[in-house]
Amino acid sequence: MSIAASSLSFIDGSVLNVALPAIRDATQASAAEVGWVVNAYNLPLAALILLGGALGDHYGRRLWLVIGTSLFGAASLLCALTSDPTALLAGRALQGIGAALLLPNSLALLNGAYSGEARGRAVGIWAAAGAIAAAIAPLIGGWLVDHAGWPSIFYINVPIVALAVMVALTRVAESSERSKARLDFSGAALATLGLGAATYGLTLWSSDRAFSVTAGVALAIGAALMVAFVLVEKRLGDRAMIPLDLFANRCFSSLNLTTFLLYGAFGGVMLLVPYVLIEGGGYSPIQGGLALLPLSILIGLGSPIMGKLAERIGPRLPLTIGPGIVAAGMILAIRIGQDQSFWSHVFPAVTLMALGMAILVAPLTASVLGSVEEQQTGMASGFNSALSRTGGLIAVALLGAVLADSGQAIFGPFRVALIVMAVVAALGGIAAWIGLAAQKPKKT
Repeated sequence: MSIAASSLSFIDGSVLNVALPAIRDATQASAAEVGWVVNAYNLPLAALILLGGALGDHYGRRLWLVIGTSLFGAASLLCALTSDPTALLAGRALQGIGAALLLPNSLALLNGAYSGEARGRAVGIWAAAGAIAAAIAPLIGGWLVDHAGWPSIFYINVPIVALAVMVALTRVAESSERSKARLDFSGAALATLGLGAATYGLTLWSSDRAFSVTAGVALAIGAALMVAFVLVEKRLGDRAMIPLDLFANRCFSSLNLTTFLLYGAFGGVMLLVPYVLIEGGGYSPIQGGLALLPLSILIGLGSPIMGKLAERIGPRLPLTIGPGIVAAGMILAIRIGQDQSFWSHVFPAVTLMALGMAILVAPLTASVLGSVEEQQTGMASGFNSALSRTGGLIAVALLGAVLADSGQAIFGPFRVALIVMAVVAALGGIAAWIGLAAQKPKKT
């Protein structure tokens, strides 16, 4: 059930990547508008996933998993049935809200059902299932784009929603901390508005390739709102979405910094690779989806093994080596160009990135959850997921300079972006090494 529900988010992100060129052609969207097709989903997901975890901790994780999954399904139908760009963006935003409710609660339910090595293996299977869904979905989505049009990619969510809700209602026991503390709606509002303003400013700056007054004002407003968010969280103390005293724990802080950097870089590359192959390399949508197939094989096979192994040897080694391998794969992807062989240029780079992610995904997730008290796992899961989505949100906002081009012209900005994201991914490994050298995650 947790796997089926959480896979929705992974499917949505990966299947959209191969459909973006078709959406751009059909709607005549600008580079900024193409970015917002992605970020209209990422923004509420990044900002509200903390609140989603807190709602589950307070009032029942199964309840809010079902609510979020159902909302995601309804929003997917809206996206599939509309041809209006505004309605499409509204549907994407509703999908983001649904994902913010279902993701932290699916993992918290899974985390509470296991302990020790069994928990590590379960988290590994959870990560692997998400990776497999994310890699298979572009193949299905590419076929649908080729044969039924881009709106049909949203229909694939509907049977998964029905399955997840049915299993949750019939097979899963409710779980919560029954806390009576006030929920932090003010923090959620400030985070949403602050991230939204900052994302708008970064998107304008990148897509226009110039820093305008409007972009500067949006960034300033976003920064001010995020400062206000921190002040509100500090005033609320233990009632905040994320108690600030948790950041005194170097393990928790460093692992979340690793998540932000690594998932931002990796998410940006996974958006760009199929987009560039379709726009500049002459690939069809289904061929663009096939380019990511090594992700499903390596992450699917490797994550359960690494989840169990990390429980024995500790997370420091995989969380140091993994990001370096991912960065090396990004550098290797610089060789991707027009009219080049998939096997000699695309496959090695994607395979290397997949190998690095297979090494680190499960240990990173399990270590973050293991660094906090049992009653805080929903919050920790929500915050970690929020940072991974925020990293992707910022990456997409900054990729407008690449999305603005097509044909051979797209490869120059693409290669610059790869170098930057490789550096960011490597910094994620350094952050994990520094934190874990001082304090290992606490076993629960």
